Amino acid sequence: MNDAADATGAERSLTVLADPTRVRILGLIRDADGGRELVGRLADELGVSQPTVSHHMRALLEEGVVRREPDGRRAWYSIDPASSERVEAVLGRPVAPAVPPDLARISGDLALRFRGVFSKETVAHYVDDSYRLLASTGPGSRLASRTAAFSASRLEALGRERGTGAATPEVLFVCVENAGRSQMAAAILHQLAGDRVVVRTAGSEPAGEVRSTVVAALDEIGVPLGGEFPKPLTDEAVKAADVVITMGCGDACPVFPGRRYLDWELDDPAGRPLEAVRPIRDDIESRVRGLLDELHIS
Repeated sequence: MNDAADATGAERSLTVLADPTRVRILGLIRDADGGRELVGRLADELGVSQPTVSHHMRALLEEGVVRREPDGRRAWYSIDPASSERVEAVLGRPVAPAVPPDLARISGDLALRFRGVFSKETVAHYVDDSYRLLASTGPGSRLASRTAAFSASRLEALGRERGTGAATPEVLFVCVENAGRSQMAAAILHQLAGDRVVVRTAGSEPAGEVRSTVVAALDEIGVPLGGEFPKPLTDEAVKAADVVITMGCGDACPVFPGRRYLDWELDDPAGRPLEAVRPIRDDIESRVRGLLDELHIS
């Protein structure tokens, strides 16, 4: 009787872990900072509703796969240590911790790229500061390559501010997390204008990754996101821009003379399913096309 009960329990456990959404939830929990996550953050990352995530969490909780830790009005979920082996059997081995970025090598490469424009000391300062800013938003992925890309973007913006860049119009899109609206606007503008416009994005409180629903919504209309990722808002990005377009980030964006500032009132795609993100994408595309007309780029 006990053997039969154990077999039935094992089969039920395998069924619970067979659901692809639950597998993704467990992967996000395992890889989260501290090994725990909130339902709201999981919903945002997955692009589904909170009730949907709660439904899956109840099933995992009932089977002892996760455990719940109340924290005031919210609750954190983590993988139950007693179930860690079977969870790892489903997820596979976690990715090994990344080697710390070789900031000296990144600085050396960028010093060569910006030779005659900035000193090695200036380049090294921006590399160190860019790494600090990106690391402060969370462990993230590809931190070394992102540090190099963010540093290069900041140095290019600084060069433009100092008059060493090309006279190409520059647009900066800013939202809160730089994971939704600003990324869609930048990707669409780049797709429509190509190299005729310099496009940058930033967030007042950048997230770790661009939302999967945003990537999907852009892909549907043939707009690639490329290697873009959420970036912190910096003064040099604002100073280099001809047009600064904010989207729901309030007064977080610094104001400098000589720049044109616009505020686009747009719904936030955070936590919305793909079908709700599409109208936001289309609204943004309409506004971007209007902006191109204003910039006399067609």
